[in-house]
Amino acid sequence: MHGSYDPSDTERWEPEPDKRPGRTAFQRDRARVQHSAALRRLAGKTQVVAPGSSAHAWDASPRTRLTHSLECAQVGRDLGKALGCDPDLVETACLAHDLGHPPFGHNGEKALDEIAEPCGGFEGNAQSLRLIARLEPKRFTAEGRPVGLNLTRAALDATTKYPWRQGGHPTDPLSPKFGVYADDLPVFQWFRAGAPRERQCFEAQVMDWSDDVAYSVHDLEDGLHAGHIDPGALLAGPERAEVLRVAADRYAPPATAEEEIAAALDRLQDEEWWPHGYDGTATAQARLKDATSQLIGRFCLAAETATRSAYGPGPLGRYAAELIVPREARLECAVLKAVADRFVMQRPDQARLRAEQRIVLGELAHALLLRAPDGLDPQFKALYHQSADDAARVRTVVDQIACLTDASARSLHARLTPRRATL
Repeated sequence: MHGSYDPSDTERWEPEPDKRPGRTAFQRDRARVQHSAALRRLAGKTQVVAPGSSAHAWDASPRTRLTHSLECAQVGRDLGKALGCDPDLVETACLAHDLGHPPFGHNGEKALDEIAEPCGGFEGNAQSLRLIARLEPKRFTAEGRPVGLNLTRAALDATTKYPWRQGGHPTDPLSPKFGVYADDLPVFQWFRAGAPRERQCFEAQVMDWSDDVAYSVHDLEDGLHAGHIDPGALLAGPERAEVLRVAADRYAPPATAEEEIAAALDRLQDEEWWPHGYDGTATAQARLKDATSQLIGRFCLAAETATRSAYGPGPLGRYAAELIVPREARLECAVLKAVADRFVMQRPDQARLRAEQRIVLGELAHALLLRAPDGLDPQFKALYHQSADDAARVRTVVDQIACLTDASARSLHARLTPRRATL
């Protein structure tokens, strides 16, 4: 265990003995997430490019939420270790950060938020906490109350990207992002006891930046592999202007001038390793892999150097430091996100697909709510029977839908709504 952690950091919501002495508490946390069904289900949840959408036969396996989580964990473990965090703790947070994402990604998240309005809405990060602290069947109290994976206090805190309730964003009360539902507040208040209000712990900041780095770089890579992104279009013209606009509107810090974003894109394009002229040949694929490695190293080294310059050597962790990411690195990361947004997510076929996915989830929720508890898996059927009111019953149905993969959501929809089985 690293020196920046004390015994309270390794406490569990429900105390339990270690069955294998010699492991640290954070190694146990990591193993529990790695072996969870929730992590395995991420293999069936699309990241950005759907399987089979590639223009090239040799690229049939774009990233899923699982591969993204594994890559995020590798980035986070190395960056956390370089900064003196416990690497197992950071890896646990990176592996667990997306567990609550529903079928169909952020589009499914929006659809479930509408469905869950009677019970307080839906948010993927709050659902991740709900999974690891309640729904994932691993540990129960002596009274039979589920405590999920029963991770340590520090692991639960490190996984919490948004440490506030709905509407509690520290600078933007209208932000849809939050990290805990009302009925999960007891465990949230337990692991946040003594923490600065609405402040991420250091390990959560490392996880957050590793997530940004992994998905911005790898979404670009997948978009190029699939034939959706032409690097030449970023050199000049309306496509470049649109990328800059998307970056300014959605990904860059507020009030960032497009000229500053353009400079960030130019810096990347001026690098020798930038994948100019990518054409899918073996040589081009190797160059793209090198570009991916260069970008990840660039973004992580920028954060490591800036943070070490501020805090010096030695272990960092919990609330002893803030991760410092230079503005230039954040803008370069933002422009990569905008490239994937403009050329992959904004394709006309994606708009049609998202509309169809919302129909699937809406009709599925309607069918389950009408039939419940029939149609629910045994775990959720039992929770439905235990629900105290209608809001709790809606939450149970939403919990079941959120656990589905893309394929199982479609399959269950087809079974429960046969007239729309062609969707």
